[in-house]
Amino acid sequence: MQEKILILDFGSQYTQLIGRRVRELNVYCEIHPFNHFPPIDESVKGVILSGSPFSVRDENAPRIELEGVKGKLPVLGVCYGAQYMAHFFGGKVAASDSREYGRANLQEIDHSSDLFKGISNGSQVWMSHGDTIEVLPENYKIIASTEDVKNAAYKIESEKTYAIQFHPEVYHTTEGKQLLYNYVVNICGCEQSWTPASFIESTVDELKRKLGNDKIVLGLSGGVDSTVAGVLLNLAIGSNLTCIFVDNGLLRKDEFENVLEQYQGMGLNVIGVDAKQKFWDDLKEITDPEQKRKVIGRDFIEVFDAEAHKIKFVKWLAQGTIYPDVIESVSVNGPSATIKSHHNVGGLPEKMNLKVVEPLKALFKDEVRRVGHELGISPKLLGRHPFPGPGLGIRILSDITPEKVRILQEADDIFIKELHRWNLYDEVWQAGVMLLPVQAVGVMGDERTYENVVALRAVASTDGMTADWVHLPYDFLAKVSNNIINKVRGINRVVYDISSKPPATIEWE
Repeated sequence: MQEKILILDFGSQYTQLIGRRVRELNVYCEIHPFNHFPPIDESVKGVILSGSPFSVRDENAPRIELEGVKGKLPVLGVCYGAQYMAHFFGGKVAASDSREYGRANLQEIDHSSDLFKGISNGSQVWMSHGDTIEVLPENYKIIASTEDVKNAAYKIESEKTYAIQFHPEVYHTTEGKQLLYNYVVNICGCEQSWTPASFIESTVDELKRKLGNDKIVLGLSGGVDSTVAGVLLNLAIGSNLTCIFVDNGLLRKDEFENVLEQYQGMGLNVIGVDAKQKFWDDLKEITDPEQKRKVIGRDFIEVFDAEAHKIKFVKWLAQGTIYPDVIESVSVNGPSATIKSHHNVGGLPEKMNLKVVEPLKALFKDEVRRVGHELGISPKLLGRHPFPGPGLGIRILSDITPEKVRILQEADDIFIKELHRWNLYDEVWQAGVMLLPVQAVGVMGDERTYENVVALRAVASTDGMTADWVHLPYDFLAKVSNNIINKVRGINRVVYDISSKPPATIEWE
């Protein structure tokens, strides 16, 4: 049985980051909304209570029954979790006179505490709270303070229950990884056995048991997630897996041919489907981005379904769903909140009456890449930038025509190839070109032109939730602009997008 840490999410923006930091210690963990508390069995080695945008003093503050956990398993309360266990067990939490946000330094650390083994005096931590614990309940012992927060960390005597009012998971807490190591390894006794190799072994065994001799179809996109899912399934069931790669006419230049060649070199059984004309015909004169997405999604389902029905006795549809998709599809605020849909090929399981298998649903994106590396997948493929599902359809900010697709593919190809040539590709999380619904006056030779404008976009990010524009060198931008204008018929002006997310989004539509 795989040992694990449970993280109960009270709605903090940092909860996923706690999970990623625990996983970096080769310890498996699961994130669950506080109101979807899973059953506790012998595989659970400890429980972390996350932060929250709420105050414990709010009438509608998230509440949870801890009787089956507190005092029986090691518990670590983080920020809201710390204030929760103080407030609801006899202490006092109040609005702080000096709201503490940002960097602070620990002092009066109790180095005899297992939680603070190896943590330096004056260690920098990151605070993010407006309340503070004024009075601790009986048998709660202070184990660290800061200049402004006396009860910055505490332990409940006679229990393995700890709490901290700072965030160990963020980069600004310089020894946060050591503190989490102390909790999950020294206090919870986890063995650090969650590795890419162990994941592959256990997942392939589970897939063999689950799927038996059944036939499966998988929609490949050329991206990291579907590729790693395909290789894992191929290890488990071999020729019973059929992969379908659809050319929707909105891929990057030569991507259909290049990706097909890569996949066949990996031993995958892949069917390539050229459906460009169908997508272009159905998208004709549509300008609304949401309508474009609906048409692209509908057409993909129709094409995929038609191809899949050519394969007899298929029982399963495989998807490259990853862990953030799973987490975000369950609401922390209960059933009344809007739930985000995350099916990679939404609508297909219902239409095709197939069971769904998602071999990557326990992994974060960076873990998918590490598993892919362990599987021997090309670093070039694993390092590919994310690419939107609707492809260039949402990078053409007007109606879609084959000529506009050609113009954008050519410009995008120059941009991406120059990023590689200047060794900048791996410094960028995602890059692409937008074809704007604007024409500008220009002069080429002795002739006046009235042609298209494109915008270059390059952002740095870790997960796409936030992103900053990349400060690409001026010489590089000048080279790309010059190449695009000189080599792509139909473009006479290039601009660079210097907007961050938020408030802007990565894509323009």
